[in-house]
Amino acid sequence: MAVKQIELGGLQGSPGRRRTELIVKSLFLAAAATSVVISALIVLSLAGKAFAFVSSVEMTRLLSPAGWFPRRGSYDIPTIVAGTFVIAGIAMLVATPLGLGAAVYLSEYAKPRLRRALKPILEILAGIPSVVLGFFAITFISPDVVQRFAESATFFNMAAAGIAVGILVTPIVASVSEDALRAVPAALREASYGMGARKRTTTIRVVFPAAVSGVIAALIVGLSRAVGETMIVAIAAGSTGGSSFTLNPLEPGQTMTAAMTALAIGSDQVKGAELTFESLYFVGMLLFLMTLLLNVAGERFVRRVRERY
Repeated sequence: MAVKQIELGGLQGSPGRRRTELIVKSLFLAAAATSVVISALIVLSLAGKAFAFVSSVEMTRLLSPAGWFPRRGSYDIPTIVAGTFVIAGIAMLVATPLGLGAAVYLSEYAKPRLRRALKPILEILAGIPSVVLGFFAITFISPDVVQRFAESATFFNMAAAGIAVGILVTPIVASVSEDALRAVPAALREASYGMGARKRTTTIRVVFPAAVSGVIAALIVGLSRAVGETMIVAIAAGSTGGSSFTLNPLEPGQTMTAAMTALAIGSDQVKGAELTFESLYFVGMLLFLMTLLLNVAGERFVRRVRERY
């Protein structure tokens, strides 16, 4: 019986199919290239105005103890950087235990039916508008939580804003961490149980270390989200036009995003000193670089500790 030889050209498919594949490939390539171009244009627009601002302002004014009052010509960068990390730090102190605790419960302890009910609810919490949490911070968190335990706290304070941002970030940390924990092979759990380990020991000493790269990635995503949050800190932190340098979370403070918001909209529009408008671009560029640094450092750490199975 003769064996029919198959030519290489016959494996390429019909010309019409190849044309369709080429068109789809070109569309996906165009979409990817467009996103890269848009990102590059945004960075270039920020960089140009930011350089114009830096070249026109003395370095001493950027490190002035007078605080961040751009309409008066006072551009103290440490003031808004400190406020950003104070609020982001409080947010992560709230989101880390709550988010990781929820992730461990859903992954290791919850029954499948309960998990299918709780997981969508948890993810819905991530869709709560930040402006709603901002009003929640000034109507409940600040008067009923912060001021109840710290009488010296002002009505608008960074602690209330940080707690509200932490509530906002918790679903993100929980969802990403839970996915990382569930990605750990079941064989590791079974091997641990086979050696006589309890469920608590298996979770803490086997599953969690195996998923540490995903957990760290979740915390970095949460931190980046906390650093970039705008509406909550603009409403609850208490500093609209400017702020003096402070690390006290019980006092009003200014973050980088809220500083841009206060200058661009509302009663404190971009007016005042001649470089007030350019300072928006400088703060935006600084915020972009900080977020980029966080993501790059996090990616390198995740690659270093990642386990492959």
